[in-house]
Amino acid sequence: MIAVRDLTGTVVALTGATAGIGRETARLLVAEGAKVALGGRRTERLEELVAELGADNAVGVTMDVRSPADNARLVAAAIDRWGRLDSVVANAGIGMYGGILDHTDEELATMMDTNYAGTVWTVRSALPAMLEAGAGDVVIVSSVAGFRGGADEAVYAGTKHAQVGLAGSLDRELREKGVRVTLICPAGTGTEFAVGAGRTSDDPRFAEWLSPVDVATAIVTTLHQPRSLRTAIWTLWSMGQGS
Repeated sequence: MIAVRDLTGTVVALTGATAGIGRETARLLVAEGAKVALGGRRTERLEELVAELGADNAVGVTMDVRSPADNARLVAAAIDRWGRLDSVVANAGIGMYGGILDHTDEELATMMDTNYAGTVWTVRSALPAMLEAGAGDVVIVSSVAGFRGGADEAVYAGTKHAQVGLAGSLDRELREKGVRVTLICPAGTGTEFAVGAGRTSDDPRFAEWLSPVDVATAIVTTLHQPRSLRTAIWTLWSMGQGS
């Protein structure tokens, strides 16, 4: 029998929970017996997801990951409800495709602040509880663009490179303190990501790309690992995608 860590009763804070990878990760976690504190910008969607998962299993916090205070509220919601925090999944992110001059200063600032600073604030808010417990998991959802930026995605790829650097440094900082750091880097995934900013909802490539469930499965799999094992970087490609 394969030795896997039981997630029953563990508490996970998850950002970007209202769609795509985040929503599917929340569903899988609850199916595995975990409790989830869900952060997202869209209150109605959060309420719908909490209702689906059950109030005993989920709590929702309307938030913006660019705000340190909002991230602190997410962590507080988890601890207030269940008295602990075992893992955090920094999943929130946005994408815009186009040349370096194709977007406004405000649009690019929003993407940079959401994808990189938002990850930093999420991790910083969650870490004290895990360090106090002497164990925990930090999962950062990045992208294969963090290793190989392409044309018409320079700023986006830069934010993903920043996440790669952050995760590698955090792994070296936190491993001996009992906190594992995992970097999940999917290739193209069929979600709302960048729809209206370089993608369309009927993009024919979605049929061959990863699904949100594929990526959510990878996230939950890393949390199932025995505490003696860590996965530092996991890149994901569908069978239909070239690497």
